[in-house]
Amino acid sequence: MRVSGFTFIRNGTKLGYPFVESIVSALPLCDEFVVAVGLSEDDTLTRVQAIGDPKIRIITTRWNEKMTAKGYVYAQQKMIAQFNCTGDWALYLECDEVLYEDDLPAISESMQRHLTDPRVEALVFDYYHFFGSPDWIAASPGWYRRAPRIIRNTIRNYSPDGLYFVVMDRNKRGRYPRAMLAGGTIHHYGHVRSAAKMQAKIQKVSRYWGHAPPSFTHYAIDPKALRPFSGRHPAVMRRWLTEEAERGFEPDPGHVLSRRESRYRLMMCIEGLLGVDLSRKHFKLLQG
Repeated sequence: MRVSGFTFIRNGTKLGYPFVESIVSALPLCDEFVVAVGLSEDDTLTRVQAIGDPKIRIITTRWNEKMTAKGYVYAQQKMIAQFNCTGDWALYLECDEVLYEDDLPAISESMQRHLTDPRVEALVFDYYHFFGSPDWIAASPGWYRRAPRIIRNTIRNYSPDGLYFVVMDRNKRGRYPRAMLAGGTIHHYGHVRSAAKMQAKIQKVSRYWGHAPPSFTHYAIDPKALRPFSGRHPAVMRRWLTEEAERGFEPDPGHVLSRRESRYRLMMCIEGLLGVDLSRKHFKLLQG
């Protein structure tokens, strides 16, 4: 079994991504790791090179600044990296997503176990979406609770906006992949970076989604959408969490709900009453 890892990054230092930690967390699983590094205004390329692992293969890219439709420039960069993967499986991580070291044996075993089963097109991870500080996780159905991050590298697929995979059946309309559980978790730190760097990120990337940057001065969310985190963070994140993460955030009981947050709060009530999961799922989970 051969495993490829892949990701893309641009201005990672300037915008507060733990991209080095993300890549390093996946290297033990991979035979190669492809990184599409966009021309940056900081030391992103130098820092990827400084990881110094021979598994890493860097592709330098230039982003299409005229592509402002629904984040599709992210899809382009993701697919540049993915289409250079040579493994049986391709493991994708956003550059603010980190694997937990204790999960790696189970993830490897899952890939090996499903390697020869053509029904299984992807493997799905459980998620911890940290919000405001490393002590809180977002748990409402507005945040995907599971997502495929490993895709079989021998099937036709693409990523329409960079976040998920769509499988093509011959020339038919695309569909989400059929999947089994990967046996691991992904720790997502995109909403934990310092407020200053979150503000810089919003200012920089909103144009790729076709809208003006929304106002941001501090982290704010429906307090009922949060849960305290009592687990352990990946060991590779210790320095970043100490030096780069926002600290001191506490849920605000006086937070005024947006219309979207009101809808998600209602969905949480329905979930509690009926015991169902109403979060979005970009996969079809197989049985057995």
